[in-house]
Amino acid sequence: MAILGIDLGTTNSLACIWDNHKYVLIPNAFGAFLTPSVVSFLENGEILVGEAAKQRLITHPSTTFAEFKRYMGTDKTYMAYGKAYQPQDLSALVIRKLVEDASVFLHEDIEEAIISVPAYFNDDQRWATKIAGQLAGIRVERIINEPSAAALSHHMVNLEEDMLALVVDFGGGTLDISIVEAFDNVVEIRAISGDNHLGGSDFDEAILESFLQEQGMKKQELQAQELGLLKNEVEKVKKQLSVRTDCTLQVMLHGQKCEMKWNRGKLTSVCMPLLQRIRIPMERVLKDSGLHLQDIQEIILVGGTCRMPVVIQFLEYLLQRNVTLSHEPDQAIAIGCGVAGGIKERNRDVRDLLLSDICPFTLGIAVYDDATESYALAPIIERNSTLPCSVLRLFTYRSKNGKLEIRVLQGDHRQAEANLLVRTVEIKVPKTKEEYQPISVRFTYDINGLLEVETNTYETKSEQRIVIQNKMNRMKEEEVKLRLKELQEFKLPSHEKEVFRNLLERGERLFYESVGERRRNISDLLDEFEQALQRENMHQIHESYKKVKAAFDELEKDTPIFFS
Repeated sequence: MAILGIDLGTTNSLACIWDNHKYVLIPNAFGAFLTPSVVSFLENGEILVGEAAKQRLITHPSTTFAEFKRYMGTDKTYMAYGKAYQPQDLSALVIRKLVEDASVFLHEDIEEAIISVPAYFNDDQRWATKIAGQLAGIRVERIINEPSAAALSHHMVNLEEDMLALVVDFGGGTLDISIVEAFDNVVEIRAISGDNHLGGSDFDEAILESFLQEQGMKKQELQAQELGLLKNEVEKVKKQLSVRTDCTLQVMLHGQKCEMKWNRGKLTSVCMPLLQRIRIPMERVLKDSGLHLQDIQEIILVGGTCRMPVVIQFLEYLLQRNVTLSHEPDQAIAIGCGVAGGIKERNRDVRDLLLSDICPFTLGIAVYDDATESYALAPIIERNSTLPCSVLRLFTYRSKNGKLEIRVLQGDHRQAEANLLVRTVEIKVPKTKEEYQPISVRFTYDINGLLEVETNTYETKSEQRIVIQNKMNRMKEEEVKLRLKELQEFKLPSHEKEVFRNLLERGERLFYESVGERRRNISDLLDEFEQALQRENMHQIHESYKKVKAAFDELEKDTPIFFS
């Protein structure tokens, strides 16, 4: 039984397995590999996930949700028809869609998956990703850093090449930059840096804000449907400027036609503050690895945002060399996850392939600093340490009540409170008066996010060991089972019904975007297809589907974007 590799993306998600000496990408109901990471709740209790849900971002914005990956590990809630959902709930529904697509394609059940996460995801965000897998009804023992997955993917295509590469993974919501060395059957991650709040959606937001500023409008003044419509057109501008040099954005807002001319120069100017943010993790990853730009043999660009010419040009400026986009950059991480699944299965094709991953963040404890009279971070496992690793540090303590509280922290800030609190551990120690006593603290951390904290007081030779596994204590097993049952009540449509439903939702979106005769034509087409569905004659349904889809395809050519 195959282990499914899942690239759970901010904008799109996709899945892959390793089978019969090669990777196999999983197609969805439309034959595409990319499934939009969008979930829409319907009034009748049904849900849509993927392409059909994305159509409803404009027509039903209050019950349709996207980009929830950005809020994984937080307390953010999404309300739909009186029920609250957290980011891991919505992610679980996307994962379930990918799993069901894989089951249909492979004709077998999927029980386990490896899911990728941005390298700079903290413990809370990684925990939420694992929980999302559980809520989707599958086992997730391993999560993999996205740059590591990208490196595995690249290595499988270039097996005979030794390389020292810089991998830029620029997705819809996050940026990861890593240094990777590959030789023989080893793929070693040397250093990782990144920005969890920089991705393609930020470029969309910059275009949107620039457009509204020129129109003398503010986002909060727009109706939800108008904002959804504008976001859709903004995304088109970004994509069209990747293949053309000029375009004009036209959209109806407040009952009037608004337009703005765009070219790549203007896009670069508007997005320059975002582009400049690439510099920080780029410099940091080189510094952490102890390398210089001239040491790098290859540049690997993955992630959809790397398709933007303005991004490529800025990277060439930073790296002082020409760079080229990887083949199918949207698929690289999923392919790497599929390869990782093959390694975990001990598949003979890849069982000798070794991925040496690292800890992208510092792990330590809070210690009192007499000089500042505040608590500071005492690093134990430094960021970019090769996993698995075990590090021991000596400290001193004093305790009048025989108890010692150890705050386990994750992060790189000097002040303790600025870092993520992973867990507070209370241990028993010999009582002291005024004098300080020695104590050792050992951290052992593995690739599955399992952290073991071991303390040893030298006076009594008392050894204590506590295992911390991605904050799984935050949700009890009973809570996970209850939430799983609630989410399983939502039934995903069959592939055929999903295709039909997507056409209806697409028509509703086109109807909303249109006026006059065009709108009446769309209404007539929708009526025709709905009547065919009601008659339940499959031949008539398929004939009507082909006719209506062709008409919608023709209408979509006449979009509100006009090229100069």
